[in-house]
Amino acid sequence: MRRYPSDLTDAEWAVVRTALPVPACLEGRGGRPEGYCHREMLDAVFYLVDNGIKWRAMPADFPAWDQVYAFFRRWRDGALVTELHHRLRGRVRERAGRNRRSRGSPRRSPSQR
Repeated sequence: MRRYPSDLTDAEWAVVRTALPVPACLEGRGGRPEGYCHREMLDAVFYLVDNGIKWRAMPADFPAWDQVYAFFRRWRDGALVTELHHRLRGRVRERAGRNRRSRGSPRRSPSQR
């Protein structure tokens, strides 16, 4: 498979991987094995976002667009996208020497004071 600049690095994959759900077939809950690697699916979503393309314009070396969209929709509806955002934001804040978690209180504008 071809590599794109938007693909996850091994270090990024190590952070994200633990947040992804384990397929039911691997946990003994039945179900069919998934046909695609989660990393390939994330790389496809990142490519889509980075390049601003439509789902149906996904390059042929990624899984089929409808499969990528189905994974994305399932992850979005299960709040996985939010969880990934929080994890990655926390790491960025740590590297910048700030608190991993923000204080949660927005700054008040001068007109609110």
